[in-house]
Amino acid sequence: MILARSPVRITFAGGGTDIKSYYERDGGFLIAAGLNKYTWVMVNSGGKDSISPWNRMVGEALMVCGMTDPIGLRVLNDVPHGTGLGTSGSFIVAMFAALKRYQGKTLNKHDLAELACYLEIEVLGAPIGKQDQYAAAFGGINGYTFDKRGNVRVEPLVLCARAKEALKERLIIFHTGLDRKASDVLTGQVREMEQGGDVLKKLDRVKEMAVETKKLLEDGRFDDWGLLLDDYWKVRRSISTKISNDTIDDIYDTALKNGATGGKLQGAGSGGYMMFYCPGDKDSVRRALDLEELHFNWDTGGVRTWKL
Repeated sequence: MILARSPVRITFAGGGTDIKSYYERDGGFLIAAGLNKYTWVMVNSGGKDSISPWNRMVGEALMVCGMTDPIGLRVLNDVPHGTGLGTSGSFIVAMFAALKRYQGKTLNKHDLAELACYLEIEVLGAPIGKQDQYAAAFGGINGYTFDKRGNVRVEPLVLCARAKEALKERLIIFHTGLDRKASDVLTGQVREMEQGGDVLKKLDRVKEMAVETKKLLEDGRFDDWGLLLDDYWKVRRSISTKISNDTIDDIYDTALKNGATGGKLQGAGSGGYMMFYCPGDKDSVRRALDLEELHFNWDTGGVRTWKL
């Protein structure tokens, strides 16, 4: 039996600039961090599958790998699917890692990420970007640069262990209680990008703020980043009416009234998890929101496999 796991992620800034319709103009840049919440995939030579809602993805992945013999494949998720943490990309990376190991082959993290992008974007036609697959493969806290041809450069942020711990202690993540499909939110955005609409100018600003975020975090100016995060969310939510809604706006306003200085939804928008920066005590935000909290730490290794 082969066991593989890959982390889900949170995005600090730059989401949307990893989509082809944007980065093929002038490149993209974002910052994302892997969490110690994983998608687990088990592959063996037989047995009952447990792959819903991933059935089509699995079938296409087996074709990509040239596998025709029956296998057993099971999937376990530390966080629910469709909540903005990149579970789809995490699953595909872990699945390919497990399938390749089962075949006696090993791919590096970059190749696994690209294979996952190929399956999800090219084969399945999902209107998404490349960040989820790369964050799942590499883990860590990284800057991801996308050139016009779609090549990706991965650069870890220069943060010591103490700085990473201090940053974690100032972040808090809640589930909004709303579920959504990323494709429902992103389809219209991609169409506007292709038409050269106003969304491109807003994403230019999103990319600029991602670069600012990198500098602030590496300089240890976390509280300044918390303030920038508020400005970032205002730009991000203006991109589409589907990104936020009354419930999300109420959650955001309540968090800021109780000690948070900034925050953002994870993923495409409309629901799922929401991250806030709190320079002081987080308990007042917890009490005011009374939402399901995601307790986390940083992932440091990215995708891993074991032969059992």
